[in-house]
Amino acid sequence: MTELAYLASMDGAYTRSFRARIVARPPGGVVLDRTFFYPTGGGQPNDLGTLRASGAPVAADVVDVVKQGSTVVHRLSGAAPARAGLAVGTEVEATIDWARRERHMRLHTSQHYLSARIFARYGARTRRASLRGREAAIELDRALPTRAIEELGEDVANMASDPRHVRIREVSRVEWDRHPAARSSLVALAPGVDPVRLIEIEGIDLCPCGGTHVRSTSEVGALEIRPISERDEGGARFSYVLVNGGGTTPPE
Repeated sequence: MTELAYLASMDGAYTRSFRARIVARPPGGVVLDRTFFYPTGGGQPNDLGTLRASGAPVAADVVDVVKQGSTVVHRLSGAAPARAGLAVGTEVEATIDWARRERHMRLHTSQHYLSARIFARYGARTRRASLRGREAAIELDRALPTRAIEELGEDVANMASDPRHVRIREVSRVEWDRHPAARSSLVALAPGVDPVRLIEIEGIDLCPCGGTHVRSTSEVGALEIRPISERDEGGARFSYVLVNGGGTTPPE
């Protein structure tokens, strides 16, 4: 079993390096007793980085991170000597590709914010959201009016001019199921999830999520909204890209 160490607090998302111990060595990868690497899921891509055995002269590259049941497999590449030193029981120093992690945090928080604002303005719920590179895409269950581009631009500006704190909350499944039914997302919460980890954007949104996020919407930075398109099966889709750097600062 791998402890998903990034889940417990907002600071976990800002962790760039940590130490852990190898507990299994499946072909091509390693399982750690705990990890701050995010495995692919929920529309958010996995983290990348390196693992270095204590005393090893070189590090192995982490090229993929996948969740398999209660364990997380860190798939590796790199020089054979680096990978050969990663035996079960070995303590390793892990380093996360911070530029990639930060992009995902900014994109994911802005997706929650915009999905919530779209629902509040137009009653459209998010069917699916995905992050890739510097871009996020949101698919909706209904079409949007032509004024939506302009109003979404206002929402993007408000993320910086009227910043909202982002927090992690945890509630029981019973409590969440009793929560008011008006929700911005159509994504069903998997059976057996209890307690429920919630990402709360102050005064804007409350949504179950296991992803990594920034502490404040002020850290998102500028976004460029792409044209909205209607989908053949109904609904709408749009995407947006990060235009510049945010204000994200890892803790010391």
